[in-house]
Amino acid sequence: MRTALTIAGSDSGGGAGIQADLKTFAALGVYGTSAITAVTAQNTIGVTACAPLPADLVTAQIEAVAGDIQVHATKVGMLANAAIVEAVVAAIEELELPLVVVDPVMVSKGGQRLLDEDGVQALGAELLPLARVVTPNLPEAEALSGRRIQSLSDARDAARRIQEMGARAVIITGGHGTRAPNPELIVDLLLDGDAYYEFRTKRIDTKNTHGTGCTFASAVAAHLALGRALPDAAERAQQYVVGAIAHALAIGHGHGPLDHFWQTRTTSSREG
Repeated sequence: MRTALTIAGSDSGGGAGIQADLKTFAALGVYGTSAITAVTAQNTIGVTACAPLPADLVTAQIEAVAGDIQVHATKVGMLANAAIVEAVVAAIEELELPLVVVDPVMVSKGGQRLLDEDGVQALGAELLPLARVVTPNLPEAEALSGRRIQSLSDARDAARRIQEMGARAVIITGGHGTRAPNPELIVDLLLDGDAYYEFRTKRIDTKNTHGTGCTFASAVAAHLALGRALPDAAERAQQYVVGAIAHALAIGHGHGPLDHFWQTRTTSSREG
């Protein structure tokens, strides 16, 4: 059985964070383990409170998992502060955690900051050099690269700049892009080594997109854990997220969650 470890925050609404990661792993046939970095009071409307865990407790969780269960891929999400970033960096290095997928969570969909300024600096300087791939959305890519992204050419340049921070590969997800020339098309851009790949899909008209970034990064990690090459993992992750958005759940009064088990439900419906 292939396994993956997610190191991220808890979403009490179940749509993002640790909850989304574990659902994604399960849906894609990978056994999921976890280390929680922070607890949020959160629902489909937004984050109302957040409490980081002590860094040594984050370390203890990672050590407990890796000391007993072989980890085939590692997904890193919300880290809250610099102390947790540094603890996760040390654990990755000391335990030689493989195939690290970094989702650089900085701000919630509702606008609440989820990583302090010192944490952002530590993420760029210490964590990205350990990443097999980093998966920023457009605003995160702009923050990391220091440049405005208004075109695919801009995204290519931003990806190169982020790669130069140490990550072996960068996937800039295009779901936040609504600019010309084609706002109805989403392009996820992968830079792996010197090669660029573009994965295109039609935009789905829905507000129920809570947890897309977490889900995408976890899907990439799951497919890497299954032994797939990064371009294949990225393309499959996009297809999985598109299906999860298409079957998104109209739960709550804000941005509803994805249906992480849409493939199972679709198969069961056809068989029934």
